[in-house]
Amino acid sequence: MTALDLGRIGIGTMGLSPGVYGDVTDADAIDVIRRALDAGVRLVDTADAYGGGGENEKLVGKAISDRRDDAVLATKFGYVGPDQGRRVEIGYRMKLFVDGSPEHVAAAIDASLRRIGADHIDLWYLHFPDPEVPIEETVGAMAEQVTAGKVGHLGLSNVDASQLRAAADVHPIAAVQGEYSLWSRDAERELLPACRELGTRFVAWGPLGSGFLADSRFLAGDVPEVPRTDFRSRNPRFAPENLSANADRFAPLRTLAAGTGRSTAQLALAWLVARGVVSIPGTRDPNHLAENLAAARLALSEAELAEIDTLFPAGVAAGGVFKEA
Repeated sequence: MTALDLGRIGIGTMGLSPGVYGDVTDADAIDVIRRALDAGVRLVDTADAYGGGGENEKLVGKAISDRRDDAVLATKFGYVGPDQGRRVEIGYRMKLFVDGSPEHVAAAIDASLRRIGADHIDLWYLHFPDPEVPIEETVGAMAEQVTAGKVGHLGLSNVDASQLRAAADVHPIAAVQGEYSLWSRDAERELLPACRELGTRFVAWGPLGSGFLADSRFLAGDVPEVPRTDFRSRNPRFAPENLSANADRFAPLRTLAAGTGRSTAQLALAWLVARGVVSIPGTRDPNHLAENLAAARLALSEAELAEIDTLFPAGVAAGGVFKEA
C-alpha cells in the first residue's frame, strides 16, 4: 500500500452545498474546486451526507471528472435516516443517526462511487462510529472494500484515541479527521498523540473555527448576527453572548496578523502546518482560496508559535464544542 500524498492544505467541500453557509450555485462551487486543483491542492474532501442525498458527492464528481488523477478523493459514509440508524449526540442541536453495520458499509461504497462517477475512492472515512456496532466490525467490513479495489486507504472521523487504536488493530488507518483549530484544541490531549504513535495523519476540519478566525468582522468586535440559514447558527460558539466574548478573546490574533503582514486565516492555518496537521478549510471565494493556500508556504518562527500558543491556549473559546463519540 503506497502512502497518501495529502499535501498540507486541502479543500473541504461541505460549504459548497446550499444550506450550510447560505446559497451557492453549482457553477461557482465547481469553479472553486477546479481552482484549488489548479493551485496544486491534492486533498478534496466530501461526504455522502453533505448536501443531502449525496448531492455534494455529485458536485465533486463533476468538478474532478476530467482530472481524477489530480485529486486525492476523500469521502465519508455512515449518516443515515432515523428509520435505519442509531441516534448519536454531536452537539449543534442536531439529531443524527448512523449505521456502521457491514451491510451498510457495502451499500455505501457503491452508492458513493455511482454518485461521484469514479471507480475508486482514495481515502474512505467512517463519518461517525456507530454506538451499537463495534468499530472493529465496521472497519473489517471497510477493509473488504480495499481488497475489492474500490478503496485505497481507510480513515476515521470523529473518533477518540481508544477507538482509533481498536480500529488500527484490524486495518491500517491512514487518516483521522476531527475538529482542530486555535479555538478547538481538545485533540491535543489524546487523539493527536495516538495518531503520531500509529503513523496516522490527522486531518483538521474546522481549521478556521467555521470561519470565525478568518472573518475580520468577528475579530474586530463588529459581531454580526448569524442567520438561521447558516449552519453556524446551531453552534454555541456563535450564539450572540459567546460571539462577543470570543471577539474579545481572539482580538490579539488580528493584532498579531497585522504586525506580520499576514491574514488571521493564514496565521491559523500556518500554525496547523507547523504542527504537522493537514487542514481542509472550505471557501466559496476564489480570493479566500488563494489566501488560504498561501499559508502552506508560510514558515512561522519558534517565537511566533510560542506567542500564538500563549495567547490562545486550549479552552480559551467561549461556548461548547463539537461532541466526539
